[in-house]
Amino acid sequence: MSSTPKPAAQVSEASEVAHAEVPSLHQFFAPGGVLAAAHPAYEFRRGQLQMAEAVEQALTEKRHLIVEAGTGTGKTLAYLLPVIRSGKRVIISTGTKNLQEQLYYKDVPFLEQSLGKLRVTYMKGRNNYLCRQKLYDLSSQPVLNGLEEVEQYRQIAEWEQSTETGDRAELSQLPEASALWPKIDARNEACIGQKCAQFDKCFITEMHRRAMESDIIIVNHHLFFADLAIRQQTEGVGGGGILPEFSAVVFDEAHELEDVAGSYFGVTVSNLRFNDLARDIEYTLRQKQALSAGIISANASLRERAQFFFALLPPGDSRFAFANRAEFLEENGDEYLSIMNALTRLSSELEGMQQKPEEVFNFIRRVNELQTQLSFLMESRDRNTVFWIERRGGSGMRRGGQQNVFLQATPIDVSQILKQTLFENVETAVLTSATLAVSGGFDYMRKRVGLEHARELVVPSHFDYSQQALLYVPPDLPDPRAEDFPRRAADKIRRVLECSQGRAFCLFTSYALMNDVYERLLGELEFPMLLQGSAPKNALLDEFRITPNAVLFGTSSFWQGVDVQGEQLSCVIIDRLPFAVPNDPVVAARISAINSDGGNAFFDYQVPAAVITLKQGFGRLIRSLQDRGVLVLLDNRIRTQRYGKVFLDSLPKYKRSTDLADVEFFFGLR
Repeated sequence: MSSTPKPAAQVSEASEVAHAEVPSLHQFFAPGGVLAAAHPAYEFRRGQLQMAEAVEQALTEKRHLIVEAGTGTGKTLAYLLPVIRSGKRVIISTGTKNLQEQLYYKDVPFLEQSLGKLRVTYMKGRNNYLCRQKLYDLSSQPVLNGLEEVEQYRQIAEWEQSTETGDRAELSQLPEASALWPKIDARNEACIGQKCAQFDKCFITEMHRRAMESDIIIVNHHLFFADLAIRQQTEGVGGGGILPEFSAVVFDEAHELEDVAGSYFGVTVSNLRFNDLARDIEYTLRQKQALSAGIISANASLRERAQFFFALLPPGDSRFAFANRAEFLEENGDEYLSIMNALTRLSSELEGMQQKPEEVFNFIRRVNELQTQLSFLMESRDRNTVFWIERRGGSGMRRGGQQNVFLQATPIDVSQILKQTLFENVETAVLTSATLAVSGGFDYMRKRVGLEHARELVVPSHFDYSQQALLYVPPDLPDPRAEDFPRRAADKIRRVLECSQGRAFCLFTSYALMNDVYERLLGELEFPMLLQGSAPKNALLDEFRITPNAVLFGTSSFWQGVDVQGEQLSCVIIDRLPFAVPNDPVVAARISAINSDGGNAFFDYQVPAAVITLKQGFGRLIRSLQDRGVLVLLDNRIRTQRYGKVFLDSLPKYKRSTDLADVEFFFGLR
């Protein structure tokens, strides 16, 4: 496949010299070695060396590897050193931007203290970077709303003079939901590439230049799969991806691959895309003094047709299957044809411009892309695709309401796509996470992502879970689906928190139950209570870390990627076994497909997926050798149902109890 990852070009002589000077794995990780000399809190971890040896073997033999490395293994150094020693260009793809930045700003500089300068860079999605041209355009024709945007513009304009990366992460004071940033970021929709006056000074140009000169490129999964999807779409057309060619890839937090890949190999069209397109055309062409009456009329028609079409789509709550597309088209075929014709008309008006500003070619591409994707969403009969609708914002389904509507198409099974586009076209792929194995094996993960012929390794955690953690499952609570569960659960949580003196995460599988329990405990607890949604996630975590005896109530975003060490987090309470909602359109389609193929979706898909999620949630508690704490699961099905054994066999060897007295004893109350 010509456009998929290929081996990197021959490594330069300087890189080969540097490679020769890198210590062996044993010299680096063994007692008395390089790591021991460099790290003040060094402890030899046999599992870390074992993992590093497996990664080095995979890179040398050009084999794939899947490895679960328990928390505390030190897995980032265990894959970084073999990658450096390999002399190959390697992509490291992380689950979150936070982990990406930890690797680049903490782990790599630490290694450089012992190994010398390394050729490493990191790349993020384009919307993380400033577009200089957009910023300069705003200075000549400001379109700013209110004093807040004016002040933000002043700060960004000043920062632009000194920043080397243009990465908004450097703007610590810029609000997460800044309305100004989307007007000046470097997202692809308005980019004219080499025709731009700022191309040579462009932060995206510079990011790609650094990547081409680097041996290690740190990205996140979203950017990696955006790149892979582009490579797949442009195969045979001479197009290329976002990333330079590479020999190997390491996926850290690899348990997220199926869902992230599914979103990038799917298609999404929303009313927002139509509105944004019409707005961008009018704004840009007015600025260029090229806005004709024909384009104004075509734009207005597209806005009107889009508003009408999206208002006609079936009503529903949040995410739901669009199973009746054929019937919808039968009843609303004229409206569908109208929006397609409006796109054709706008494309013709843009094509017919005599002297086109460069931006117009981008607008034509966006119009054609919308037409192709909307056609696929409404007319495709692809059997491996689930078609669904998501509504965000607003409270009602009324026509003309403030809801944004997203038409979605998602692959039901990404395993063949990943097998063909990724695993068959890259020398080595290493998949690692603290949570990949189910009952000690990788059958579930390998099948879901299409990974064949891979070596496997489970590295036990460095922690002594039997001494550091207690798993408490109250025996007297009803089934989580029972009507009185919220009341009984709130009472049990209150009693556990009194034992732990707060210092806890209460993690829920639904917003409704989180809010219900929070309201029940408000005024009942003497500890500070923090609720997800009341402030940005990072602000809540910072407040939790500095507030003695705090209790944080959260849902899915707090189940992973959150690290609070020490006594401040001494208890993690989980409401129920985290099975995915079975009527979610993507989950339902996967269940149906597995059952139709003769499998057992509950045991082949639903249970293993829930096992990995539970391991992630419980993994928030023990983050260092000094941590101690109690894990609480308010779901008796782990004890009473046959599938409960799969969960218990997959968890670390915590000490277990069904007696609240053991919780009291653990916290020194008896």
